[in-house]
Amino acid sequence: MRQSFYTNDMTAVIIIAAATIAALIAAVLIKPGIEIKGKSIGLYWMIVMAGAVAMIISGCAPIRDVWAGMTADTAINPIKILVLFLSMSMMSIFLDEIGFFRFLASYVLSRARTSQKTLFIYLYVIVSVLTVFTSNDVIILTFTPFICYFAKNAKIDPVPYLFAEFVAANTWSMMFIIGNPTNVYLATTNGITFIRYFLVMGIPTVMGGVAAFFMLFLVFRKQLHKPIEAESVTAVIENKVLLALGIAHLGICTVLLVLSSYIGIEMWLVTLSFAGSLFLLVMVYQFFSKVRDGELNRSFLRIPWELIPFVISMFVIVLALDRYGITKELAEILSKGPAIWVYGAASFVSANFLNNIPMSVLFCSVIGNAPQADTIPATYAAVVGSNIGAFLTPIGALAGIMWSSILRRLGVRFSFITYIKYGALISIPTLFFTLLGLSIIL
Repeated sequence: MRQSFYTNDMTAVIIIAAATIAALIAAVLIKPGIEIKGKSIGLYWMIVMAGAVAMIISGCAPIRDVWAGMTADTAINPIKILVLFLSMSMMSIFLDEIGFFRFLASYVLSRARTSQKTLFIYLYVIVSVLTVFTSNDVIILTFTPFICYFAKNAKIDPVPYLFAEFVAANTWSMMFIIGNPTNVYLATTNGITFIRYFLVMGIPTVMGGVAAFFMLFLVFRKQLHKPIEAESVTAVIENKVLLALGIAHLGICTVLLVLSSYIGIEMWLVTLSFAGSLFLLVMVYQFFSKVRDGELNRSFLRIPWELIPFVISMFVIVLALDRYGITKELAEILSKGPAIWVYGAASFVSANFLNNIPMSVLFCSVIGNAPQADTIPATYAAVVGSNIGAFLTPIGALAGIMWSSILRRLGVRFSFITYIKYGALISIPTLFFTLLGLSIIL
């Protein structure tokens, strides 16, 4: 009788998980968000949250187990992971709000003069560098409108630059652990420190980034022959005090993240402390200077808060899958080949069915059931797949969903088929060379 109940519960878990994933994909393809009083609200996190609630109500994920996982003093605690990423996002968004990224972009692009090829190279380089030290989502949301307006003014095709920006942001985001929430989740869950992560992922990221650039240049070489007709205008940062505060906090925070494993402080505490410090110092400055331009409020509102219900809900669903041995069975299937190549390819493909954040949460559990010798190679390979998988289809990452929404709003035609055509040509060679680099290092 007990076996019968267990089998029924396992069937329920599979049905709920499959229905949630199917609904998530449908929402991304058909209607990723809804408008309520002029404010866009994403449907993707609501769908996953509904799946998590169904798991709890059905008893497949008992509330006591969920609470235990949420409050556990371990690296897999989703609250710590969310605090780490959201704190870093807050500091990056603040720099964007005071115009730092727009200033750098306009300055660098102005150096290209009339050459589209030079412009293309400069854009790829600046997006890559900024992504390494901030996060891919912030850079994509900042640069996409800028590129659209610049291209319209210069009478050039924005597509090569938009796709180059997206590819650069989702390739060079592998360099540091803070570049993508998937990096944070996969690495910290498996006890990988900031410096250890960089020492492994540095060379593979460079190999992937170089491969991505050459593929981009090859694919778009014909569009880059036309000269630029308009001159760009250099943006100006008006408040140098806020600029100094923002850069100092982000810079020192990054240094302490590198040293966190040596000084015995968890990364989430480092990022939370610096985000809190920046918030308080800006408040004090605004109080005494009586300068209130709203950068802090806008930064707070732009933080991707929807990641909280999204990640926690996915955590609940994966908890149920793990409880009934489904992730263990997946681990057994994936253990039948070289971990780097098998997990790299599997995560790359899975990200485009699940989206990269749910995929990462799922793969954390799968990797936890894998043979011990495969744990570290599989973790880094899944990191690679979660980042590069983002530019195979728009479903691959939240950044892709947001990017597509921005393009629709700005009237830039970029169909699902066009995305896949460019994405396949560029992502597959990039994945190969990144995994090759990872194989050399490990």
